[in-house]
Amino acid sequence: MGVSLPSTQSAEREWLDEAVRLATASVAKGGGPFGAVVVSGGRVIATGTNEVTSTLDPTAHAEVVAIRAACAAVGDFRLNGCVLVSSCEPCPLCLSAALWARVDRVLYGADRDDAAAAGFDDREFYDLFGKPREQWPMPVGQLSTTEQLGHIAPFTAWQEKPDKREY
Repeated sequence: MGVSLPSTQSAEREWLDEAVRLATASVAKGGGPFGAVVVSGGRVIATGTNEVTSTLDPTAHAEVVAIRAACAAVGDFRLNGCVLVSSCEPCPLCLSAALWARVDRVLYGADRDDAAAAGFDDREFYDLFGKPREQWPMPVGQLSTTEQLGHIAPFTAWQEKPDKREY
């Protein structure tokens, strides 16, 4: 006889089971092996699967798709009080999206080593941000505009806008 889990852990495992089910179904449909759910108030309010190849969108990771759907469902870009549950450890892109969305927690099943063993190795991206930009494989650098201080004009406009919706 197994040990019974507290209701919260039991619910979390059910959410993870759903994310894994979505990921497995995604593979059958030609998508990537990743699934995610966003939970609010104990119920799934949005789901997502990896749609990178089907939509030709390199940002269409399961977690990002689920976050977009959840934001649409709640009518806000903030997901305070929500939990993001993913079939696999989120990559840096997805972790950043979760941070920007302000989810309360992120839970996952498989880890980055499991993903790497299946051909989805994100470790280079985790490692990249710890290196100086001069060592990155893709050059990233600041460029000046033709007008003095023109590059900060959008921020000046933002600061001066009285009816802006704060992030």
